[in-house]
Amino acid sequence: MSGTVQDGILGVTDYLLQDGIDSAALDARLIVAKVLGIDKSRLTLHLRDEWNDDQMEGAIILAGQRSNHTPMSHILGYRDFYGRRFEVNSDVLDPRPETETLIAEALSKPFSEMLDLGTGSGAIAVTLLAERPTAVGIATDLSPNALKVASRNADTHSVLQRLHFEESDWYAAIGSTFDLIVSNPPYIALDEMPSLAPELSYEPRMALTDDADGLTAYRKITEDAPGHLAPNGWLMVEIGWMQGPEVAALFNQAGFQNVAIKLDLDGRDRVVIGQKG
Repeated sequence: MSGTVQDGILGVTDYLLQDGIDSAALDARLIVAKVLGIDKSRLTLHLRDEWNDDQMEGAIILAGQRSNHTPMSHILGYRDFYGRRFEVNSDVLDPRPETETLIAEALSKPFSEMLDLGTGSGAIAVTLLAERPTAVGIATDLSPNALKVASRNADTHSVLQRLHFEESDWYAAIGSTFDLIVSNPPYIALDEMPSLAPELSYEPRMALTDDADGLTAYRKITEDAPGHLAPNGWLMVEIGWMQGPEVAALFNQAGFQNVAIKLDLDGRDRVVIGQKG
């Protein structure tokens, strides 16, 4: 049934609401914009345009994926992060707004050589180098498919010549030192996995959990960080909101100074930082 783009948005919204999607209104606008081949910010300009049966069929196919809890970022093929658009798919963790706390902390310190452990989509490393045009870095991941996504994102945002990618189990393939090491490692404990939102089942398990207590990566990262940091260099990691004291204790145990827990915009513990003495 033909109508206007506004009718299409309402139709997709109703479809998603019937399947219990809480973000139905927003998701419907994103889906319709994708079908039209325009950015969501321009959708209002097209509300009175014709909306035909073929467009509705395409939108319902995408809405069906969303009803099965496929993340919107996977349907769209991207996620916006710190003012930039990053390619994402099922090979990488979806960049989330709370990770911008880690970016802000890193950019508050001087650095010229950085290391991103477990880079995933490359959102952290690419953003830091894009914001710090004189810096260079290395980004590691165990997943070769994730590194391909990260490399494409680095190319998109014109930092590929300053960012080297290495398939590595944390520091295993790293021999140099840095004045900044950052990481958003898997921090969800095994017993927390069943309670996660169904959308997370589409993301790589190895990026979500250590299949243990959620602290395995932090033990390795903090223990080996001093050997890969220049004097006065900083280590910064994203954490689960209840892990602050435990991860800070690991920093202290590894000999870091100026250890601090930083809050995200919701007032929750989100990042732990420490400086090599």
